[in-house]
Amino acid sequence: MAYYLGIDTSAYTTSVAVCRDGEIVANVKRLLDVPQGERGLRQSDALFAHINALPEVTESVGPHEYKAIGVSAFPRDEKGSYMPVFKAGETVALSMGNLLGIPVHRFSHQKGHVMAALYSAGKTELVNGRFNAFHVSGGTTEILLCDKMNVSLAGGTNDLNAGQAIDRVGVRLGLPFPSGKYLEELAACGHSPVKPKISVSGIRCNLSGLENLAYKLLSDGSPKEDVAAFTLDFIASTLEKLTENLRKEYDLPVIYAGGVMSDSIIKERLSRFDDTYFASPEFSSDNACGAALLAYYEEEGYFAG
Repeated sequence: MAYYLGIDTSAYTTSVAVCRDGEIVANVKRLLDVPQGERGLRQSDALFAHINALPEVTESVGPHEYKAIGVSAFPRDEKGSYMPVFKAGETVALSMGNLLGIPVHRFSHQKGHVMAALYSAGKTELVNGRFNAFHVSGGTTEILLCDKMNVSLAGGTNDLNAGQAIDRVGVRLGLPFPSGKYLEELAACGHSPVKPKISVSGIRCNLSGLENLAYKLLSDGSPKEDVAAFTLDFIASTLEKLTENLRKEYDLPVIYAGGVMSDSIIKERLSRFDDTYFASPEFSSDNACGAALLAYYEEEGYFAG
């Protein structure tokens, strides 16, 4: 049996995964520590934290005879896309490839998210087809057109990312960072006090107003639970409208990927659309499974031609 190693060092998660003949057999992650009240880490601090975490997470997957390595080497499939944190995983991957004499395949973090979502949703046959994907996270709120896993930008936010809004509101509410799961738990106990006035034009949106509106609700005395519910209602309503408009333009299957899409409240709202697919939470949040799977498909010749 052939084994494929995946490595991903995103902004806040150190991840290693193992694929065996197209199936994920190990998925190990470590969330980086962020001081209470802070809204993230500097890239230099995160890079150092990834370097320290990699020996621990690689030890957890155990030794195998790897055929190839897949690594998230840059954020997106576009020229000049770069973040220092990905150098931690890429350096380890290239060093291992040199020592073991095996190929190393460099992919974007974004493509890894899409691949992991396809696998989790049981839709890997779309690897050789056309579909749309939402990549919604702390660093990205984008709508993608995927054609045989060639990824191009179709739409998305003009300003703030959905995950950024969630984290900023969450930290203001006193929640840990990243705040996604904590805000979801809080929102489940509240109700949105007002109907959100979203800003969507075609398959582009604006999310910057959400932050100010949430802060105003809080300063006006709304309970934290209701502010959390409003925040997720605003994002869900925006993604609903974007999906409606996307369907009019492309009429393709839609995959939802990225950490924000692990939110059950948002997922439930979007599940009303036909031919839409979601990853389970462990494959929505940052992970190296997509990189391992992409290495497998690359080596097996799925992307040839």
